Amino acid sequence: MTNIKVGIVGLGRLGKIHALNLAKQIPGCTLVAACSLVTDELDFAVNNLGVTETYTTYEEMIESPNLNAVCIVSPSGFHCKQIRQAMDKNLHVFSEKPIGFDIKDIEETQRIIESHPHQVFMLGFMRRYDESYKYAKKMVDNGELGELTIVRSYGIDPSEGMESFVKFAGNSNSGGLFADMSIHDIDLVRWFTKKEISKVWAMGKNAAYPELDKVNELETGAAMMQLEDKTMAILVAGRNCLHGYHVETELIGTKGMIRIATVPEKNLVTVMNENGVIRPCSQNFPERFKQAFVSELKEFILCIQERRQPEVQAFDGLQATKVALACKKSCETNELVEIK
Repeated sequence: MTNIKVGIVGLGRLGKIHALNLAKQIPGCTLVAACSLVTDELDFAVNNLGVTETYTTYEEMIESPNLNAVCIVSPSGFHCKQIRQAMDKNLHVFSEKPIGFDIKDIEETQRIIESHPHQVFMLGFMRRYDESYKYAKKMVDNGELGELTIVRSYGIDPSEGMESFVKFAGNSNSGGLFADMSIHDIDLVRWFTKKEISKVWAMGKNAAYPELDKVNELETGAAMMQLEDKTMAILVAGRNCLHGYHVETELIGTKGMIRIATVPEKNLVTVMNENGVIRPCSQNFPERFKQAFVSELKEFILCIQERRQPEVQAFDGLQATKVALACKKSCETNELVEIK
């Protein structure tokens, strides 16, 4: 099959994970270019990943005649524009979530993507590629739970990141807690149920870090949702989990229920000592979803080689962002918000 030459923009924590996977884990591709404003990140790409082209502007990188595809891991506010620019250069595009924060901007981006049917576009909802979630999805699709009635999801980041988040919260746009932290859970609700979310009521509280009130950010939030067929969803999102990275999803149906990652165990080890019985747990999302990050990029490259589109489309990003923004609005106004 054709070897796909990829350029990446953004080499922060998640960008570095994608870059390492493209350079060392994904068959059928070569990471040839990297774009960053940080010199040390570009040096890392050259010295550790074998990148031969480095850029400080995205516009320069996508002019390279050596690229077939780009991987966008820049700050979320740049995603829509960078997707459109790459599409206009006839490049295939993988973009991290969220696709954007502005609905009209996302709709215009979706239109551009759809006007290039021979180019692959894929959005980074990696939990769909996690083996545990795939197993649960197969059970749901086979009718083993009957008709779904409730989906419950927790997504709470480790506390160790809070000090840094509080420090920079006022200087960057995360899109709010629900767009930043709940976007994967929102996507999973739509994926498992095959239904759209029609109403949300959300709330939040800054308990450990009340200073976040001043910059309109949240430490912890929750949302109740009603889907178009009256299925219910309950989401909890947070940034202050003391024991590590806590992500779990529960699916309740008329014939049974499933819990995915009910406790975020690191492995099968149990430690028994003077502190009691302890199960080590995952400490961050790169550790918990290591396999999923590899699998989604494998799928992206295969889609290009096999000339087909992936399951995750721009429309999924649009719908997830609509729900996340509705949650933010509901939390700010303390009102039920309908999604159209």
